[in-house]
Order: sequence, then C-alpha cells, then structure tokens
Amino acid sequence: MGIVAGILAITLPLLLVVAMSVYMDRKVWAGMQMRRGPNVVGPWGLLQSFADGLKLFLKETIIPASANKFIFLLAPALTFILALVGWAVIPFDAGMVLADLNVGILYLFAISSLGVYGIILSGWASNSRYAFLGALRSSAQMVSYEVSIGFVLVTVLMCVGSLNLSDIVMAQKGTFLGVNGYWFTPLFPMFIVFFISALAETNRPPFDLPEAEAEIVAGYQIEYSSMSFALFFLGEYANIILMCAMTSILFLGGWLPPFDWAPLYVIPGWIWFFGKIFFMFFVFAWVKATVPRYRYDQLMRLGWKVFLPISLLWVVLTGLFLLLTDKIPA
Repeated sequence: MGIVAGILAITLPLLLVVAMSVYMDRKVWAGMQMRRGPNVVGPWGLLQSFADGLKLFLKETIIPASANKFIFLLAPALTFILALVGWAVIPFDAGMVLADLNVGILYLFAISSLGVYGIILSGWASNSRYAFLGALRSSAQMVSYEVSIGFVLVTVLMCVGSLNLSDIVMAQKGTFLGVNGYWFTPLFPMFIVFFISALAETNRPPFDLPEAEAEIVAGYQIEYSSMSFALFFLGEYANIILMCAMTSILFLGGWLPPFDWAPLYVIPGWIWFFGKIFFMFFVFAWVKATVPRYRYDQLMRLGWKVFLPISLLWVVLTGLFLLLTDKIPA
C-alpha cells in the first residue's frame, strides 16, 4: 500500500500540473506577443486546459483503415506512460523520493531514450508516408541530441562520483562563493548545452521540426485524433517538466536554496525545487515565443558538429582539472 500511495501521490498532482502547464505556456506566449491568451473559460481562463481536454475526449477516435490498430493505439500510451515513469526517481526534497536508486541518473537516461519508440511506432503504424517521414525526422533529432546529453551527464558524474540523484544535489551545496548549484562553476557551459539539447529532445521550439506545420504538417501524429492525440500532447508536456526537473537537479542545486545561507533553509526544500522547475519552464516558454524555428540541416549541424565536440572536450578538460587539483571524488 505504501508504494501505491506514493505512486498516486506523485502521479495525480503531476497530471494536474501538466494540464496547468499548457495554460501557463499559452499565457507566457500571449504576454510576450502582446495578446490576451486564455481568458474566457473559468476565472482568468484557468479552466481552459480542462475544457480542451473535454473537447478532445468527446471527439471520435479515427484509425486509418490500413493501420496496425494495436500499435497505433499503443504508441501514444507508451509516450505518455514513459513520461510519467521517470518521476519515480526524482527527489523532491531530502528523503522525499519514491525510489532512491543508486543508479537514478542512468534510469532517467534509459527512460528518456525509450521515448523515441512511441514516435517511431506511431509513424510506422499509421501506414502513412507523411507520418513515417515525421517519425524518422523526430528519431534522428532525439538520437543526435541524446549523445550530447550523455556526455554532459558524464561531466556532472565525474565531479560528484555518484549516480544517485540525491548525492548529485548535495554535492552542489555551496559550490561557488556560497551559491548552491553548478551555475557559476566550470560546468556552466554544460548547463547551456544540456538546456538546448533538452529543447531538441522534447521537440520544443525552435526545434519542433517533427511537427513543422509549414513542411510536413503535424509529422508523426498527423493521423491521430481525440484522446490518442491528447496523450501525445500531454506526454510532451510531462517530458518538458521532467527535463526542467533534471536541469534543476543536475545544475541548479535541486531542493537546496539558491544561496547557502541558514535563514533560507527555513523554507521547505520542495518549495525551492518547484520554484526552480517553474523558472525553467518559463525559460522554455520564453524561447518558444522569441526564437524562430531552425531548419533541419541547421539542427543536425548543431547537434553533431557543435554540441558533440564541445561536450566531449569538456569531459576531457573536467577529467584533467579533477586530476591536477586532486579533487577526484572518492
């Protein structure tokens, strides 16, 4: 019962946060583009996401006649479930985690890597050349940036000496002049690489090429409607929030306050953690509202010719720094 209660305690609020994140996203875009955004359904438009969900639920689920029906319906469910499963190892505060795995970061990396299967299967099962083309584009994009993310994780692990996410957070306590986190340390360039790679990993603008409406129109999800489309949509937002949480844990000190001052520790750690997730989500929305979409060749060049060499070089430099300064973790 303890495990079930823990899963429900994480999943149910997370579903509510995902629904409200869509609302927050639209509000940020509207504010930056001098528009109103949702303001009709409920006070300040707060119920807009639930109205959209009800509208999708009431629509008919259309399955193409020549599609593989089982895999066609399995693909969006797989994408959504994998986006939720990753939260099992996320520490919200000291000791506040469902599964405190010693290999937590490897677990997250594996789960995020499996997400591409939902996209490939949806493109293939739709039996549509447009959907399959979108799935291939998305797969190539996700794979190319996961290599860079892998090397970024290696630099953090070399500094911490542990794969446990709680250990990674505690290793950032007072890292630089009393500032918690790897903000201003030599790992700051890896924070930038990780953030941009997370944008590409989640198909977020300016890297929303798999569903570029000017080129291939919705990409791998072009044949989906109703709740099957909603699962893709919610899975994408759940992935974005998970990436915001990973960024907070790896570089921003997780549940630690921004500064290593005793009065700040009076505030519960989970409040600091959610505040950092909210800040990173705002940055995600900010980028979408202000940066134009990349071309596909620009995206591939950035991943393979810029980020991969930089992250690989930083692994070598981090190793040399730890060796020369005798700071290799025990």
